[in-house]
Amino acid sequence: MPRLNDAEIEQGLASLAGWKRDAHLIRKQYTFPSFPDALAFLVRLGFDCEAQDHHPDITVDYKRVTLGYWTHSDGGITEKDLAGAATADRVAASFIR
Repeated sequence: MPRLNDAEIEQGLASLAGWKRDAHLIRKQYTFPSFPDALAFLVRLGFDCEAQDHHPDITVDYKRVTLGYWTHSDGGITEKDLAGAATADRVAASFIR
């Protein structure tokens, strides 16, 4: 899959609330009501990531989860990453009240 250029990345991020470009990836931090909610989000997201065969970098700090998407095999940000970010937002919405 081809890497996106800067304009394409910015255009894609415009429709993704809270996602920011951080060098070679896009990143967002979610804060959940509790640690179990953060873990439940990751479990649910994990099934979607596996189905899409595209997985984010993940950091967990108590009830905060930070995701970073970039397409390792293509060395940068692709449409797969924007799609993964949209999926993560959709899944997170059911856990953040």
